[in-house]
This record gives sequence, C-alpha cells and structure tokens, in this order.
Amino acid sequence: MQFVLPWGQFGLCLLAIGLAGPVLTRSGQAIAQLTGMSASWVGLVMLATATSLPELFTGISAVTIADAPDIAMGDALGSCIFNLVMLALLDALSRDTPVWRRIDQGHILTASFGIILISFVGALVLIARSDLNFRIGHVSVYSPLLLVLYAVAMRAAFFYERRPERITPVQDKEEVGISLKRALIRYILSASVIGATGAWLPFVGLEIAEVMGWKTSFVGTLLVAAATSLPELIVTISALRMGMADMAIGNLLGSNLFAILVIALDDLAYTQDSFFAVVSPAHAVTAFAASIMAGLCIVGLLYRPGNRFFGFLGWISLSLLAVYLLSSYAIYLYGH
Repeated sequence: MQFVLPWGQFGLCLLAIGLAGPVLTRSGQAIAQLTGMSASWVGLVMLATATSLPELFTGISAVTIADAPDIAMGDALGSCIFNLVMLALLDALSRDTPVWRRIDQGHILTASFGIILISFVGALVLIARSDLNFRIGHVSVYSPLLLVLYAVAMRAAFFYERRPERITPVQDKEEVGISLKRALIRYILSASVIGATGAWLPFVGLEIAEVMGWKTSFVGTLLVAAATSLPELIVTISALRMGMADMAIGNLLGSNLFAILVIALDDLAYTQDSFFAVVSPAHAVTAFAASIMAGLCIVGLLYRPGNRFFGFLGWISLSLLAVYLLSSYAIYLYGH
C-alpha cells in the first residue's frame, strides 16, 4: 500500500495536466489567429509560460515548504533536457518531412539564448562552493543577472518577431470560430489547472523517492521533470498535428528559457542557505547536457538534414536521444 498511494497521486497529476494541455493548445492557436501574432511568438511566450507553470510552482514549493532544493534544481534542468529530447519525438512523428525542414530558422535565436542561460547555471552549480559564490544575504548575486538575461532574450525575440516580413494577417472571430475573450478565458483556466497540479508534484516526488529508495536529485531530474514537462509534450504534439510546427518548437525552446527564470526565483525563495551551494554538483552534468542538446538543435535548424535511419529518425534526433540517456544515467550515479 505504501507504494500504491504516491504512485496513484503521481498518476492523478499526469491526468490533470494531460486533460488541460490540448485546451491550452487550441486556445493559443486561436489567440495567434485573432491577434496576428506569429505561431513562434505564441509558442515562445504564451504557451511556454503556461506549460512551465508546473516548474515554477514545483520549484517554489520545493524550496519553501518541502525543503527539497535538489528537487527544484533537478526539475528545472531536467525539464530542459526533456524538452529538447522531445524534438526527437517530433522528428519521429513528422513522417512525410523531417521536422528540421518544417520549422523556421528564427528559432536559432531562442536556442542560442538557451545555451547561454543554461550553461551559466551549470557553471554556478560548480563554483557555488568556492570563493566566487558572492551573495547578498542568502541570494546569489548571479540570480539577478539570470533575470536580466531572460528579459534580454524575450526582448530580442519580440523585436525579431515584429519584423514586417514575420507579421501574420489578423483573422476575425467568424473565421476562427471563437472570440478573443473566450480564447483568453480558456487559456487562463487551462493554465491554472496546470499550475495548481505542479504545486503538488514536489511532495509526490519526495514520497516516491522515499518509498523507492531513490536519490532526490535523480527523482527531480527524471520523474518530476518528466511530469512537469507533460504539458509541453501534449501541447507540442497537438501543435504539430495542427500543422503548427513553429508553435511546437517555440513552446519547447521558450520553456527552457522560463526554466532558468524559475531557478533564479528558487534562489530568491530559498532562505535556508545558498541555493546553488546546497544542491548536488551533479546537476552541472544536466546543465551542460542541455547546452549540448541546444547546440545540436541549432545544427539541425541550419543544416536541415533529410536522411533518416530506418526511415524513422535523423542523426540529429538520435544524438539528442543519446545525450539525454547518458546524462540521465550520470545523474543517477553521481547525484544525491
């Protein structure tokens, strides 16, 4: 019975997020059509913010109530690599044309900022136990810099998407089949369900770690990260099936940027000690793996490979999958 209860709670979390995800996708598509915003921008900002709410609530509740900083850090960085390995899934689902040939090269901008931010966090995890760990009270001086870099990334993406050649025509509600007000209400309601479920996840993760005898850094990086990334998975697959591959990729890459914002907020919320100093150094492996995967994503966007092994996955997608599996095994071995 002690095994059934935490896994049952985990299943309920997955069910709630799974039901809210498709509603969020359809709402985002309607908002894009009614406002003239590009699919990439809606995916990058609106969908990424909503689908990343579980990481936000999980991280804050993990460091304030559950006192589990490794769950918070593992969830955020684990979500990054989970989001990037989803690109391999999209490639497999894109049967007619490799996904790398269906998406706009403008995503290189977001992926590049992702490498900068994620690598920065990986370095912070390693230097936090040295004399370079400058703090004001319990807060690292580097966390405000992460917030600034996130704002710079969003500003750059905004002005890039506002270029005349990237603006899409506005449709009226008769063509879309729903008003902007109704689409926004659905967006807010589905985002609220996803966020509330995310607040429950760190406690479920700790219970599972206890009954299974697993390390909390491993649980945070794989189990909780996979659960909180379920909205990205469902929204991304839904967007691809709707023929909006750019919205799908924008959601994944935007979620990675938001995950780094969450880490900075976790540092502000964790008052026990230095957040970066108490988490396992093994999280740096996850951060650098995510940076490598984002680099592979940029290669795919530029090179646009067409060959597939067994007609299923291209070499970029296979490389993403390999890095994900190796980093997961490393965090299992060396985490605490």
